[in-house]
Amino acid sequence: MSRVAPAIELNPLSKATLERLVRSPSTPQGLALRGRIVLAAAAGQANQQIATALQIPEVTVGKWRRCFVSKGLDGLEDAPRSGRPRKHGQEILQRVQTRVCQQPEFYSRWSVRTLARDLGLPASTVHQMLVASHLQPHRIRTFTFSPDPDFEAKLLDIVGLYLNPPENALVLCVDEKTGIQALDRAQPLLPLSAKKPRTWTNEYVRHGTQSLLAALEIASGEVVAHVKQRRTTVNFLRFMDDVISAFPQRELHVVLDNLNIHKNEAARRWLERHPQAHFHYTPTHASWVNLV
Repeated sequence: MSRVAPAIELNPLSKATLERLVRSPSTPQGLALRGRIVLAAAAGQANQQIATALQIPEVTVGKWRRCFVSKGLDGLEDAPRSGRPRKHGQEILQRVQTRVCQQPEFYSRWSVRTLARDLGLPASTVHQMLVASHLQPHRIRTFTFSPDPDFEAKLLDIVGLYLNPPENALVLCVDEKTGIQALDRAQPLLPLSAKKPRTWTNEYVRHGTQSLLAALEIASGEVVAHVKQRRTTVNFLRFMDDVISAFPQRELHVVLDNLNIHKNEAARRWLERHPQAHFHYTPTHASWVNLV
């Protein structure tokens, strides 16, 4: 006696969910096929019709039809598989986790291979356990704490300039990049040709170092820059004169770090001669506040 296929009635939510699964390109093909079976069954088609249309065995149609009737959408998911039993238990995992968090004696940091040799385990096993534990001994992240007692006030002052600058005023971020090597290749460059990339020699000639001074106007992204031999008070103030000239007849709020040439007596006298300029100093050890 043949088994009677159970009837399927879909509510609007279940129907919309199944249609989305069937249409989505990211849905696994097996799950999309089961969705098509259920949608066809809900439309009143018999198992044989569905099997012929989808080119699958009729027994497959009957199986997923019954699974949906008994468990709903959850019945279309794959059943959990036991898989191969674990070769190493929780005790080994804890050994790996504990050891990788300790400083090695002969290395600056652990690698998968050095840790595996230390523990007497295969490197592939150690790697899998580190990935599963989200432990990354190869990565280093630096940090620092600002000792500035006025950290909060300075930070709020600068953030306030960024978010709500004074009316008819410009906010500039100024800083220096020192020690830039001026290098020149010892031999002429060889140009690009067919099947051969442009090449140059590894040998170079040193021409000393340069210092780059830059001012970023945060509203437009415009940059005023100077390249100097040295970072000195004279060069800094000459640079600020050019910044004033680049933005004439505008009130300027300048964000700077706490370098001595930004705060010495010469800088204070320069500010007195240029009342349209105002210096705002970042907190100590907080260079990330300066956008340039």
